[in-house]
Amino acid sequence: MEYQERYSQWLADPSIDEETKAELKSIAGNDAEIKERFYKELEFGTGGLRGIIGAGSNRLNIYTVGKATQGLANYIKKEGTQAQGVAIAFDSRHMSPEFADEAALCLAANGIKAYVFDALRPTPELSFALRTLGCTAGIVV
Repeated sequence: MEYQERYSQWLADPSIDEETKAELKSIAGNDAEIKERFYKELEFGTGGLRGIIGAGSNRLNIYTVGKATQGLANYIKKEGTQAQGVAIAFDSRHMSPEFADEAALCLAANGIKAYVFDALRPTPELSFALRTLGCTAGIVV
């Protein structure tokens, strides 16, 4: 799919919130910016899902976090381990609590219990929670 087509789809999608659409409308006519935001899907690498925060398929936002979480949910359901739940921790980076909540909502929509820490936690604490709660997976945002 071409980046202009993906850009247009995001603008037309009724599930995309108005604040995100306003950000996208603000770059209308700026082909270089549209291309940078939509020329590819944000990739999940060895360091996880990393990118610039903003609107677009090549940006970190609630939609790309939701897409990655849906992939995890699909795998968990395929393995039949959804009853074990998923522990979710977040750090002090911008939007981490919101992205953690988005991941939890996506899991819940798939019938998978999410254990979300109520405040910042280091990664080793998530590892401890996984073992203590018997979770099938963990997410650090």
